[in-house]
Amino acid sequence: STLFPYTTLFRSEQSEVQALADKLDRLIERCQKLERDNATLRELQDDWNRERAQLVQKNDHAKHKIEAMISRLRALEHH
Repeated sequence: STLFPYTTLFRSEQSEVQALADKLDRLIERCQKLERDNATLRELQDDWNRERAQLVQKNDHAKHKIEAMISRLRALEHH
């Protein structure tokens, strides 16, 4: 048949287009996964930052209490 070379060429182009479409689907899936992972990591980072801020606040509070105790002890030494 005289159409044979053209149908073979058409099938070849179809399979190339399908291969590209499959690659694009995989890239989209990977991008979506990376976006989900990134969102999760940002949430974790926010949690760590909040926890760190709380620990810094507790540390400052403890430091001030200790400094106050030292001041009272020094005042008692001088009496």
